[in-house]
Amino acid sequence: MLSMSSMSVTPLSPPPPQSPPTPQRTAVPGSYGWPVIGPLSDRLQYFWFQGPTKFFQKRIEKYNSTVFRTNVPPAFPFFAGVNPNVVAVLDVKSFSHLFDMELVEKTNVLVGDFMPSVKFTGGLRVCPYLDTSEPKHAQVKDFTLDILKRSSTIWVPSMVTSLDTMWDSIDSQLSTTGAAVGPIGYILPLQQFLLTFLSRTILGAETSAVPEIENSGHIMLDKWLALQLLPTVSINILQPLEEIFLHSFSYPFWLVKSDYKKLENFVKNEAGETVKRAETEFSLTEEEAIHNLLFILGFNAFGGFSIFFPTLLTSLGDQKSVHDELRKEVREKLSNNVLSFETVREMDLINSFVYETLRLNPPVPSQFGRARRDFDLSSHNAVFEIKKGELLCGYQPVVMRDPKIFENPEDFVYDRFSKKKEVSGSQGPSASDKQCAARDTVPMTAAVFLAYLFQRYDNIDISSGSITALQKAKSSCSDFDDTCRPDAHFKQTPDMQNF
Repeated sequence: MLSMSSMSVTPLSPPPPQSPPTPQRTAVPGSYGWPVIGPLSDRLQYFWFQGPTKFFQKRIEKYNSTVFRTNVPPAFPFFAGVNPNVVAVLDVKSFSHLFDMELVEKTNVLVGDFMPSVKFTGGLRVCPYLDTSEPKHAQVKDFTLDILKRSSTIWVPSMVTSLDTMWDSIDSQLSTTGAAVGPIGYILPLQQFLLTFLSRTILGAETSAVPEIENSGHIMLDKWLALQLLPTVSINILQPLEEIFLHSFSYPFWLVKSDYKKLENFVKNEAGETVKRAETEFSLTEEEAIHNLLFILGFNAFGGFSIFFPTLLTSLGDQKSVHDELRKEVREKLSNNVLSFETVREMDLINSFVYETLRLNPPVPSQFGRARRDFDLSSHNAVFEIKKGELLCGYQPVVMRDPKIFENPEDFVYDRFSKKKEVSGSQGPSASDKQCAARDTVPMTAAVFLAYLFQRYDNIDISSGSITALQKAKSSCSDFDDTCRPDAHFKQTPDMQNF
């Protein structure tokens, strides 16, 4: 074989390694415009004329920089005290500063400088609004991590049981209605599945114990989430009505006060053991435990999966050509019908498909952090001086299309993350950081979701938020034989204690 040394004269000593060019130090480009006019103009571009992704991409082109000054909603007229000025950080290198707790702090910046009323969370600042320097943050974060560790033994079987109920119902509707009625929407069944499954695993509670929560709890959570986030979310369907009625003011808590009280009572009465453990082992008050649990359940888990799972199903519908390969992998790995985190972790293509969906469509698109002190922020091409108190904003749908990191960044490449052992590239979440406590749990849960579908069905057709056709897997088992169920051969595996 040819080597570099055989193709040239061998030097007496090896040449010095080629170091990358030193990034140029420069001022942060961009501006905030005139007071009132600048933020209002940017708001209209963000929500109406361009949309969030194009809003940021256009400014990257304009300033020839992935770091720049701009305004992000909400802004004008009825958001007193909200400062829309941010420094956008839109490549992977600059974005990473948002997770360095020595450089940024996270006090009340979950969705930017705007913070929904604490009335939505029982009058308390729940964990996502706390900075790591606040003692209460460590208590709640440790409690959250403990919940995930304890629930690992029941996570997959609880999930599969709830999935059985969901997909049995969809199968029944498809077989009863047929093509004459049209496709079956999956959003509401999916949310009912999520509430049942997550209540059982996070709270240790059964929604069936409270019929109103079982039947309508997901709708209560949808309304509670919507009223908090509407000023920051782009829908862009009924403009200019959206700007007038959804983005011009924050909505009052009293619109969902009754629903929130019902959800609060559900946690208090049905998750008593979990609440008590928060008090005795993590020194939280009963109120702190209840409202943080409700936020973990409703905002972090239910809200996040309600966005991510439909996106995952949309990706599945769009990538019909890879179904056979994914199905083959699932059934080879599940030849003994054991559905567990251990077996799913071995499904290389399934996990890659999940990560590629997360890359292109992150369920939490925006991340914020306020400079804890003056520091130098590096992008791929330059170094910028950031002043204490400046708010940084990262928009992940743009960041995760960084062409210096991802080849063909706009394309959905289902095997892009194949054979990569470490996708996240950092240590797991802890009480001292602001990483999502379920950072590893979320993609593994999505992988279980996909594996379940390919184990259950030979054909899946999905279009526009609906199931259009399903063909059950051929099996030698009788339709009434429980051994054919995906959870029939479930067993706990050692890795589940630390999933």
